[in-house]
Amino acid sequence: MAALASGPAFAQVLGSPLGAPPADGAGAGPLGLPHGQGAGVHSPQSPIAPLPKRDDVVAWSLLTDVKTAVKTVSKRKRVVPVYPPEVRALDQRRLKLHGFMLPLEPGENQRHFLLASVPLTCSFCTPGGAESLVEVRTKTPVKYRLEAVVVEGKFHVLDNDPYGLYYRLSEAEGSR
Repeated sequence: MAALASGPAFAQVLGSPLGAPPADGAGAGPLGLPHGQGAGVHSPQSPIAPLPKRDDVVAWSLLTDVKTAVKTVSKRKRVVPVYPPEVRALDQRRLKLHGFMLPLEPGENQRHFLLASVPLTCSFCTPGGAESLVEVRTKTPVKYRLEAVVVEGKFHVLDNDPYGLYYRLSEAEGSR
C-alpha cells in the first residue's frame, strides 16, 4: 500500500461533459467553457423547452449579470454579490419573472418555492448559482408544473441573505 501511484504521471484529469474547449480558446468563457454553457444556462439536451423571449418579464440575462466580492461582515470574510445599477434599480418594484419551479415542500400547490432560469435536471442539484434563482412567496398557491411559469410580485434585491440568495419575490401571484 505504501507504493501508491503518485506524481505528475498519475495526476487525475477531470473531463467535462461539454467536451474540451477549442485549443485556441476561441469562443470560450473565463472558465474555458464555450459561451452559453455551464450552470444556469439551458442545456440543449433538456427535454423541456427553453424559455421563449418575452418583453413583459425581467430577463434572466439581467439578473445573472452579477459579480461577487469578498467583504468583511461581522468580523467574518464573506463572498457578497455586487449588483449592477440596472439590477439595483429593480429593488422594491412590482415585476414579472418567467422561470421553472423548484418546490421547497411536497405537494401539488406551492406557496414557497425557488424560481430558476433553467429547468431542474437532477433532484439533488440546483440548476445554477444564486444569480439564477429567485425565492418566491405567493399570496395564493401556484400549481406545480414542469413547464415554465410566470409569477408577478414585489422584487427584492438581497444584500445579506442568511441562505446566500440574491433575490426574492414576495406577495407574488401566478400570471400568464
